Amino acid sequence: MENREENLSGAAALAKVREIVDEAKTCFFCTDIRTGVPLSVRPMKVLELDDQGYLWFISRAGSRKDEEIDHNPFVHVMMQAGEHTGFLNLYGIAEEQDDQEKVDELWHPELDVWFDGPQDAAVALIRVEVLEGHYWDSKHDAPIAAFKGLKALITGKPPQDEAVHGNISI
Repeated sequence: MENREENLSGAAALAKVREIVDEAKTCFFCTDIRTGVPLSVRPMKVLELDDQGYLWFISRAGSRKDEEIDHNPFVHVMMQAGEHTGFLNLYGIAEEQDDQEKVDELWHPELDVWFDGPQDAAVALIRVEVLEGHYWDSKHDAPIAAFKGLKALITGKPPQDEAVHGNISI
């Protein structure tokens, strides 16, 4: 199997991250990444990747995650868009933001399960500035990648010219 490396920066990197974020929608959000093992890991929904490359999340104010970010803002975000495509590994700096307008912009009914609307005092807005990352992807969309994977299992021959990966710098 050919393994091609394509490092991406600027607009190309932002487009690749957006492609994966839009399909994956959720991630593993890791804090305490510099203190050793075990990390603090929890699933979170990415509410937006803005044009500057910031990831936006809504969390519960005063949670353990918020305390960990206050103590050490370096975070690790990992996601997977599909079974055979779109793996993303990002490192960044998280910061709680005080911006009710942004909360209102990002709010959707799914969040009502945890909060009493966007005005709830327990709502915390988190912005992650992506510093660096790495992606792994297939040159083909998910159905073709799945078909080629199945073909490889049947024939015992690895698929050719499938993988592409590289560093991300927004």
